[in-house]
Amino acid sequence: MYQLRNVYFICAFAAIGGGLFGFDISSMSGVIGTDAYSTYFHVAGGYRQGAITCAMPAGSLFGALASSFIADRYSRIVAIQCAALVWIVGSILQSASQGIEMLIVGRIIAGLGVGVESTIVPVYQAEVAPPEIRGRVVSLQQWAITWGILVQYFVQYGASFSDGGPNNPAQGTAAFRIPWGVQTIPAAILFVGMFFFPRSPRWLAAQDRWEEAIQVIANLHGGGDMNHPKVLAQYQEIEEALTLERVEGKTDWAALIEPRMLRRVVLGMSVQMWSQLCGMNVMMYYIVYVMDAAGVSDPLLTASIQYILNVVLTLPAILFLDKWGRRPSLLVGSFFMMLFLLVVGCLEGIYGRPFTAADGPLGAISWILRDNRGVTLAVVVFSYLFVGTFSITWGPTSWTYPAEIFPSQVRAKAVSLATASNWGWNCALAFAVPPLLWTINWKMYMLFAAFNGAAFCHMFCTAPETKGKTLEEMDDVFDAGRPAWRTAPKGSRLDVLRIEIEKGARTVDAPGLATAMARVPTGGEGEGEKGEEEKGREIRVLEIV
Repeated sequence: MYQLRNVYFICAFAAIGGGLFGFDISSMSGVIGTDAYSTYFHVAGGYRQGAITCAMPAGSLFGALASSFIADRYSRIVAIQCAALVWIVGSILQSASQGIEMLIVGRIIAGLGVGVESTIVPVYQAEVAPPEIRGRVVSLQQWAITWGILVQYFVQYGASFSDGGPNNPAQGTAAFRIPWGVQTIPAAILFVGMFFFPRSPRWLAAQDRWEEAIQVIANLHGGGDMNHPKVLAQYQEIEEALTLERVEGKTDWAALIEPRMLRRVVLGMSVQMWSQLCGMNVMMYYIVYVMDAAGVSDPLLTASIQYILNVVLTLPAILFLDKWGRRPSLLVGSFFMMLFLLVVGCLEGIYGRPFTAADGPLGAISWILRDNRGVTLAVVVFSYLFVGTFSITWGPTSWTYPAEIFPSQVRAKAVSLATASNWGWNCALAFAVPPLLWTINWKMYMLFAAFNGAAFCHMFCTAPETKGKTLEEMDDVFDAGRPAWRTAPKGSRLDVLRIEIEKGARTVDAPGLATAMARVPTGGEGEGEKGEEEKGREIRVLEIV
């Protein structure tokens, strides 16, 4: 069967799995503002809405934990395809819901699928990408999430005008059934498309399918030439790392609690935890409530601008994350998100007031801003600045960093724990935020600002820079004894290895492959000529028997 070879396209298409995560985040934010939803399910905020919203991240938590069993045994590709099918089943149940019970079951099932996708897609992207663009292509996961949020929100926004509009007490159920049914389309596309994608070369190597692994590396990074120095260098590095891991027995869950590995597991889980506790998904799930409390006349439309900003401002990170690095993104992002949340909290606390019966029917909010256009505008602007900061910094980095810091043999297991941390906190926040908005109102912004301050301190002390390093070099990054704030030596061992192979200073061999002699031109003008220093030098290269 034909297999795609372009790394950018492969990673971009696989990121549709991230798009399902985006559909999940946005699957509630647009419908909770419609009378059709609140009337049909008898929901008006509080714990009832929290339970419905958190059902999907609860399912995703278990999906993330189970993902490594499928991905390690049957491959990353099969795991992604199975998750797409599970998502389709869950979406159909949601769209056909006859009550809260059926809706919650559908969201849990869909959550199982998106939990697997959100874990394995970044792993797959990291394993097929070269180190110089790994941050860029794994960041496509976050960009797909933002597109999923945006597309789903506008589908919901359009459907909200059905049967008399979102404020019509007699509005029909199409306002929420259409958006939840549309979710099946990207999952179906993902399932079919993955048949044409190569398996991860590192997964193939872990299964001792070396001939296939080398062929995939050649197709992805050597233009199909198995004798390309870069291909040979990657094979050599993967083979050496796998051999060392097997000698040390690093292949099961017990390996994750060894002191040197536990540090990385805690760091990966912490990055995903702080990505939730920074407050971003509060803005995603409950932005309609936030804007309504700020006195915005059309909270649905104003919220949509935030989703557009989220998509657009993720692009700089995709383009430049491999240049400016992971560590600066985490630190700068935490600082400015803390600052913007403090400003919003102060404005709400100083100029807001409790919601009273004179303001209308009691709803999901207990603290409001009214009759102060300047302050309302400031709250909206600083909310947008907060979203923009997350989109440029923590959004892409929180997926890239955990996917690249673990050894091959335990990568899927370790990333599943990190992603489970994401979904566990996601679930807790989805459940807790509606009552928090009601009970502590504007103080909630101060709480999340404090979380960002804690994240800044934590990342400063524990998160070293990983840009430009191969996945096999992460042991050097984390075990060298350097403090996280000290920069590691620049350059990659892969580049050194490639140059040695090009110059003939290193030979490469592998099981199942025959070695052949080849002259490698390293100087001179004509084809096949050699520079004086390299004349007569020969290296061993690989070719299929």
